[in-house]
Amino acid sequence: MLYTSIENKKIKNIKKLYNKKYRDEFNEFLIEGEHLVKEAYEKGILKELILEEGTDFKLDVETSYVTSNVLKYISELSNPCKIMGICKKLEEQEIGNKIVILDGVQDPGNLGTIIRSCVAFNIDTIVLSHDCVDLYNSKVLRATQGMIFNINIIERDLIDFIPTLKGNNYKIYGTKVNGGKSLKSVEKSEKFVIIMGNEGSGVKTEILDMCSDYIYIDMNKTCESLNVGVATSIILYELDK
Repeated sequence: MLYTSIENKKIKNIKKLYNKKYRDEFNEFLIEGEHLVKEAYEKGILKELILEEGTDFKLDVETSYVTSNVLKYISELSNPCKIMGICKKLEEQEIGNKIVILDGVQDPGNLGTIIRSCVAFNIDTIVLSHDCVDLYNSKVLRATQGMIFNINIIERDLIDFIPTLKGNNYKIYGTKVNGGKSLKSVEKSEKFVIIMGNEGSGVKTEILDMCSDYIYIDMNKTCESLNVGVATSIILYELDK
């Protein structure tokens, strides 16, 4: 099927997937680019392939073709990808023993970086607070470089969820710029949780109060703090040694 008009109802519904309200309503999200589309297909969550007419690309899934003007209308990019896909949202998996909790992380690039680092350093599950940037935000998806499809990511009310983890013998580490143990001195445990906070305000006080211990990264005093994506990557690298 070739779609030639931006007034078409289906095309308008596809465009709506850039809005969280409609992603939640349809339980779908939109991806752009061959790499992301192939990753989604391999994970079995690609529902439909959207191609610019004349594009030589095939997968065993429902496929729709669009004209270049329709593609430009759908895409958020200044230079739209000729290959796009509609995916069903990821299903929750077993939580596992190594968990990263994100408390109010707002920047899409930071969340994407953290997801990639969690995959690289063998984290089982990422837990997002309700006030984090949406997992299916298009900038988050691009920043993950496909790693979103390789890790369990869930959303929870942290006030309710953290006590459950403590009751299941997870060691809960909160991160602080000042105070706590040096990362270098942290004893590794089989079941642990690392809590990273908002870019500006860090981990909320009520969340810190539920932690078993606190950690910080040793660094030159000239630098007061690190970007949350960078800090998370350093912590996970050290714990994975």
